[in-house]
Amino acid sequence: MTQSEILFERAQTHIPGGVNSPVRAFRAVGGKPIFIKRAQGAYLYDEDEKPYIDLINSWGPMILGHAPAMILEAVQQALGDSLSFGAPTRKEVEMAELICELVPSIEMVRLVNSGTEATMSAIRTARGYTKRAKIIKFEGCYHGHGDSFLIAAGSGAITMGEPDSAGVTQGVANDTLTAPFNDLEAVKTLVQANQGQIAAIILEPVVGNMGVVVGKDDFLQGLRQICDAEGIVLIFDEVMTGFRLSVGGFQQIVGIKPDMTTLGKIIGGGLPVGAYGGKKEIMQSVAPVGKVYQAGTLSGNPVAVSAGLAMLRHLKQTPSVYRQIQEATQQITKGMQAINQKYALAYPINSIGSMYTIFFSQKTEIFNFEDAKTSDTALFARYFQEMLKRGVYLAPSQYESLFVSTAIESTQIAHILQAHEEAIQVLSGENF
Repeated sequence: MTQSEILFERAQTHIPGGVNSPVRAFRAVGGKPIFIKRAQGAYLYDEDEKPYIDLINSWGPMILGHAPAMILEAVQQALGDSLSFGAPTRKEVEMAELICELVPSIEMVRLVNSGTEATMSAIRTARGYTKRAKIIKFEGCYHGHGDSFLIAAGSGAITMGEPDSAGVTQGVANDTLTAPFNDLEAVKTLVQANQGQIAAIILEPVVGNMGVVVGKDDFLQGLRQICDAEGIVLIFDEVMTGFRLSVGGFQQIVGIKPDMTTLGKIIGGGLPVGAYGGKKEIMQSVAPVGKVYQAGTLSGNPVAVSAGLAMLRHLKQTPSVYRQIQEATQQITKGMQAINQKYALAYPINSIGSMYTIFFSQKTEIFNFEDAKTSDTALFARYFQEMLKRGVYLAPSQYESLFVSTAIESTQIAHILQAHEEAIQVLSGENF
């Protein structure tokens, strides 16, 4: 047995499913999860010291690859001053100032400990600010495991949601309305049917949890217009895309200012940090200034914020990072498309910046969750295992984004493309 197999057996005794986050369990792709011992640059190393090129990068935050010297140095310096104070620090102020400087829509910001906490708090703030109860979210957009977000769509455009997880009450579901992504008419129908009741519309403007799907310009502009007309708070969940697609997030790229933005991943430099922010008038609804209560003992943790400050300052000062990782991503995706064409395959590959997904679907384009669900997940599972055998670590689900770091260079790109072709050859022999 490998060390990973031994550890997985031990883990199942005391951890539900043997993992602390469900997607790590490999249930969607078969087999047993790999237990990681360490990471450096472009590579993960498992407990048996086998290397893997990492295309998850901790689900996004490791934009500079693993263990960059500047981040480690910032953490080491912070450690000498203790791990936590439970009191205000200079670094929290500096982080808030930097976020407000870089993200176009944020005038005030509150630090929290995770993306889930950020989105939960943003929704509560929007409800407190508007004094309304309902929200609209989109099929396939994942905003963490808050009760309000674990809702599947009903059969009709104005049907109330149904809980998508045990433990979520019908009362919570009744306040969550769900629409197809990139479908503005469905949103208009929901708004008209619930006039004056909707506090917020929340979405990932670039979805990463149905695979990469980019919001269309007219869809995003239309949401902005609806929210302006109806007094609804527009929330961009940029937990994945914030500081990854540009130093100002996706909103900077498309030139649309949401009323609120949620952040995470990169702003911790690999440590757990999240944030939510937006217009000053909305954020002043938050305690202790306003009546929307939210608190966290470890919010603004000095070690995590030190790592995040080092990361954000580097990204601000080094805009070439974005060009570098976009070029690497394009080399990977264009190389994969060329290989696919060689084998008469036309699987769509969605990408933007340093994020991409190959969909094992016969559709030519993927615009929403219904499109994404046409993917052959069993075929993806076999592809995943073939890539893993060849030392390439992918997200263990068809419905996830992959993330490229600055540590992915020509050597790793060549390895990824060779592994892809060999995997396609194996699958072609089995299935085509």
